[in-house]
Amino acid sequence: MARFTSFDGTQLAYREEGRGAPLLVLAGGPGRASEYLETLGGLDRHRTLVVLDNRGTGGSDEPADPFTYRRDMLVRDVEMLRRHLGLDRVDVLGHSAGAGIAMGCAADFPDRVGKLVLLTPALRSVGLSPEQSDWDTFLARRAGEPWLAAAQTALERNAAGDDSVENRVAASPLLYARWDERARAHARAELGQWKYPVALGYNAEGAFVPGVLRRALTEFDHPVLVYACGEDPISPVRRCRELAELFPDATVTVHDGVGHYPWVEEPDEVSGRIAAFLDA
Repeated sequence: MARFTSFDGTQLAYREEGRGAPLLVLAGGPGRASEYLETLGGLDRHRTLVVLDNRGTGGSDEPADPFTYRRDMLVRDVEMLRRHLGLDRVDVLGHSAGAGIAMGCAADFPDRVGKLVLLTPALRSVGLSPEQSDWDTFLARRAGEPWLAAAQTALERNAAGDDSVENRVAASPLLYARWDERARAHARAELGQWKYPVALGYNAEGAFVPGVLRRALTEFDHPVLVYACGEDPISPVRRCRELAELFPDATVTVHDGVGHYPWVEEPDEVSGRIAAFLDA
């Protein structure tokens, strides 16, 4: 992996894979090393993926000040990476919590972001998190699954304060449409990829000011793709449509039959849809 120095002297790592115009790729979790993104279903056949390990994860160093784990501070790392690469403007893709960082880039550095892809985006940063009714509808569709009771118990433990990676993985069947061996292996990998202090810092007090971000996004006039998945409880389709309405030029694509990590389940479809948007 290559490395660069960010705004506060922290050394951050990134990998480059593929060919074609660069696409900055931002991982979620929050606090998960970027390797879980793999090649986003073969998107490297269409673009050079520049995949950042957020500070404190993967090959990137831990910062001296944990305050800099905050979502709005991570935006500065992306801007420093753009400068390091010598790019005047660059397309950006953010997955899950990484979409929150990507939207921050669009708000703070609108002239430096080209096209923006929000892949199964976490929505807290714009005040559109799923409501209990969304969860109730989702869980009703999963009734009868043999793993459901254990996964719901893990959610309850999380609500009671269990922030362990083991508990996260215990709840992870909820994030895939098909809990097959491929999905189980992808979920188990999180045991060695996720760091609680990074996740805690991302969500720290002051990281989310939804009204301010929403107003800024109404001024971002470059093309935006909001990629929603039909079996994703984190990014309900109806909420993703509301997110798209914030932008002047946004398209929503709904990928049915897949969950929060769609490239794990239908890789060619995911890479194809994203590549078509980027190349249009």
